[in-house]
Amino acid sequence: MDMSRRIVPALSLESLPRRQSGVVASIDWARLADPEARRLRELGFDEGVAVEVLHRATLGSGPIACRIGRMTVALRRVVAGAIHVAPAAG
Repeated sequence: MDMSRRIVPALSLESLPRRQSGVVASIDWARLADPEARRLRELGFDEGVAVEVLHRATLGSGPIACRIGRMTVALRRVVAGAIHVAPAAG
């Protein structure tokens, strides 16, 4: 067993700190309605994709703006909560 690799638990995109990059570890498709899941797939959300939280609405339940590739997208918090990310190394 290689002990040199540090295991970092995945956290939801909703709780990823602002301006921190991460990599999508998994998406809980069962938590999403079909239109939401289809939209995420169309936008390119999938395992291994880099993502960064850019901004959160000042209201606690407002949307989260994040960057995926060269796009900036706004996600509802419940959708962001279904996306699990691992913080980027470095």
